[in-house]
Amino acid sequence: MTSKTKKITRIGVVAALYATITLVLGSISYGPIQFRISEVMTLLPLFGKEYILSLTIGCFLANVIGPYGVPDIILGTLATLISVYLVYLTGKHMKDKKGYLIIASLWPTIVNAIIIGGVMLHGLFKLPLILSILQVGFGQFVVITIIGVPLFRFLNNKYSKLLKDILA
Repeated sequence: MTSKTKKITRIGVVAALYATITLVLGSISYGPIQFRISEVMTLLPLFGKEYILSLTIGCFLANVIGPYGVPDIILGTLATLISVYLVYLTGKHMKDKKGYLIIASLWPTIVNAIIIGGVMLHGLFKLPLILSILQVGFGQFVVITIIGVPLFRFLNNKYSKLLKDILA
């Protein structure tokens, strides 16, 4: 398989995984209090910028089928695009610095809290602003920082060669 074919395959597989996990766990993946387990993958752009595209596509697909319709398709996908781009930039510019993984994990929390909590849930659906921001932020923080960072560290320490072969 050529390098380009491998990259396209990785993009498709990650997009499909993100969408599938989100949809299978739909009852906890959507809403003001959400624990979108697929968001743990938002740390993948630390391995390469193609994961920006794969996660954005995966989010788009999950939101097309999800319960919030056009607002979530547009705003949810935009939030994912912005947050995973910031994760990528954090890895690119800070990878050798202590704490880069924690900082990278906070971008999806901040961006989703503002865009999903503030703009979509409050602005469009008239839910309470502060509560919406805090609820979305809490779910993101639990999934990405509390669960994702230790998982990422464990996998990177135990299986770093395998991960580099698969993901890079």
